[in-house]
Amino acid sequence: MLLEGKKALVMGLANNKSIAWGIAQCLKKEGARLAFNYVGEAIKKRVLPLSEELGGEFTFQCDVCSDQEIADAQALVKEKWGTFDILIHSIAFAKKDDLRGQFMDVSRDGFKLAMEISAFSLPALCKAFVPLMNEGSSIITMTYHGSTKVIPGYNVMGVAKAALEASVRYLAYDLGPKGIRINAISSGPIKTLAASAVISMRDVFTRVQDSSPLKRNVSTEDVGNTAVYLASDLSSAVTGAVIYTDCGFSQMGVTS
Repeated sequence: MLLEGKKALVMGLANNKSIAWGIAQCLKKEGARLAFNYVGEAIKKRVLPLSEELGGEFTFQCDVCSDQEIADAQALVKEKWGTFDILIHSIAFAKKDDLRGQFMDVSRDGFKLAMEISAFSLPALCKAFVPLMNEGSSIITMTYHGSTKVIPGYNVMGVAKAALEASVRYLAYDLGPKGIRINAISSGPIKTLAASAVISMRDVFTRVQDSSPLKRNVSTEDVGNTAVYLASDLSSAVTGAVIYTDCGFSQMGVTS
């Protein structure tokens, strides 16, 4: 197995439809040991049974808006594991009101919140957890095509994802001398709870299925398989990259 004995911290699992769930399943299949965070009691109730199903070794509270909770999470992971090998960052959020209408109508607070949770959380978690990561470790985050092209209704999240992708490049430069790689997966649209907040996404699913070279939408397993590649030694020279896993849709100049 490609990840036998590797320890993977999965941040952002929400339910069994989420991208983080598909990634966790694929990591487990390749031998990885797992641990998961949650935010608040409502999410905890969802995460605990999912962690048990995949043999997760522990779960912990960590709201990425709190420096103290990040520090507490780092201390707990150090206590439980000492060091680890894989960090999955599958965290994003924007207010529904800021995913409606025109981008210029985004609120100041809404812009700050989307950027803090969806983009700043990545360097914040890296700063906390990189000291615990082994040489040869891999950090993987999730992005979307709306970071580089206009997806109606994606609005402030597209801007946050653009910042996230730029962060990946700068972090790759920081982490390279430590022997740690960081990459982003740009997934095609998937019917997750987060995607349901984007009004235009229903049309995007149809467009991708009809117009992508592979003539289908992607699954969480597709994304999970890409994550396995990026987490394993098969991608030992890949860092700072955005890997598209979207059935080729992003490569189409004109769709039919």
